Amino acid sequence: MVPNLVIGPNLRYVGDTCATIWVETDGACDVEVLGRRERTFCVEGHHYAIVTVEGLEPGTTTAYEVTLDGESVWPEAGTDLPPSTIRTLDPGRVTRLVFGSCRVSLPQTPPYTSRRHLIGSGRNLDALYAYGRRMLRQREAEWPDALLLLGDQVYADEVSTDTAEFIKGRRGPGGPPADEVADFEEYTHLYRDAWSEPVLRWMMSTIQTAMIFDDHDVHDDWNTSLAWVRKMRSKDWWDERIVGGLMSYWLYQHLGNLSPPELATNDLLAAIKAADDGGPLLRAYAFKADREAAGLRWSYDRDFGRTRLIVIDSRCGRVLDGERAMVDDDEFDWITERASGDVDHLLLASSVPYLLMPALHHVEAWNEAVCDGRYGKIGARIGELLRQGADLEHWAAFGASFERLTALIAAVGSGQRGGPPASIVALSGDVHHAYLAEVAFPDAAGVRSRVFQAVCSPVRNPLVPLVRRLYRAAASSRAARLTERLARAAGVPRQPIDWQLTRGPSFDNQIASLDIDGRDLTLRLERAVADDPEHPDLELLFSEALGG
Repeated sequence: MVPNLVIGPNLRYVGDTCATIWVETDGACDVEVLGRRERTFCVEGHHYAIVTVEGLEPGTTTAYEVTLDGESVWPEAGTDLPPSTIRTLDPGRVTRLVFGSCRVSLPQTPPYTSRRHLIGSGRNLDALYAYGRRMLRQREAEWPDALLLLGDQVYADEVSTDTAEFIKGRRGPGGPPADEVADFEEYTHLYRDAWSEPVLRWMMSTIQTAMIFDDHDVHDDWNTSLAWVRKMRSKDWWDERIVGGLMSYWLYQHLGNLSPPELATNDLLAAIKAADDGGPLLRAYAFKADREAAGLRWSYDRDFGRTRLIVIDSRCGRVLDGERAMVDDDEFDWITERASGDVDHLLLASSVPYLLMPALHHVEAWNEAVCDGRYGKIGARIGELLRQGADLEHWAAFGASFERLTALIAAVGSGQRGGPPASIVALSGDVHHAYLAEVAFPDAAGVRSRVFQAVCSPVRNPLVPLVRRLYRAAASSRAARLTERLARAAGVPRQPIDWQLTRGPSFDNQIASLDIDGRDLTLRLERAVADDPEHPDLELLFSEALGG
């Protein structure tokens, strides 16, 4: 039987002279790309390969095809899509990084599969699909260089019709977790559902893609607090859910985040490749990753010329027992080391925002004090209910980590860890609205870099009108003053920085891009628009210069 692709090819890492291409196939085979051959490895009946292509020339474009056991399977026969290409980095041209988060997997054509996505205008417009459609009309020189997906690439707790039917066929109707993904096998179907649309599939074969998980990749409010974790671990289905989620994340998302040298020295990957079935090894790793954050790092970094991107795991690596922390000490030391050195721009990506709207930040800081016992045990229990019910679990709710990251940004921006970058930009998603905020430091800090928070969410999963109105109210200066008083009354210290929104909030399905040109940096936010959801386009909401 001739093997075939199940998902992919996904172009994942591209450097000056090398690239990696990830695939899932329907059987064991040799995968070949541009003369580089890799044997698939097996995990519980599923077959994967990540092929490293080397010897490319900087600043060039190379078309490629994929063969399985010598048979060409990509590009697909009869396709009218352009050839898939690898464009190596060129320090002499503008680099464009596209980013966003929160993309529910729904068909691009009706009937749609979730009632809540039929409410309101434009709710079915997929901004990532619209971006891919626009690429098909553009010259290759106008295409982005990289795509950064900042969480909720798949929704394990809000599945599409196809995945729901697959689940029903395996488990029957009802039963926990009803209408949600339960294990690794169901996750594999969920990824197939999310990444198989033809335009998106072509786009991911042509633009290098970096990713990080957020809560819905596993479960809504994943790792919000220790109380939440204990509640979930008491459920008899939870261990299979979390193990399946982290197994699939390692396979479908994490491997492609790694550079070729990191892949070559990855002991777990080597062991899985050597095994007939790497399932038991990956299961053990996933269980440990859930139970022991220390020593297991999902965070990673990439360089785009003299711009450094550090992608921070702000979900799985949380420390929840004792003093809460967004990441443990070892991981923060790694972040500090990678943030040091002379770069033109430092991009700190975290699925959850470093800086919320000021009013929301103060509420989360207040809630942390309440949960820590500021108003006694009864107050702490009420605070925990609020924390889980209102999703009060961003950097602001991990006060010690927020202060530590703020101190690092100040040190980098004042030249204490190398020449100060032109800009330091936190990139985030999660909150289902988009905005730009600029940070002001006290004069004594000596920060010479411009510092921003840029949030882009959702790609395809907008808020209902009532919640939009609440967020608009929270964006007011009056709300910020009132909530700051609330936080001070609970003993929360005054923050060492000030920030305010300069753009937004915007609540559409939307996508953002950064154009990097030496020490110049420009942020663009675009929303999906169309009378017909099958043919969405993008409309510019704003363009803002951040560096230079």
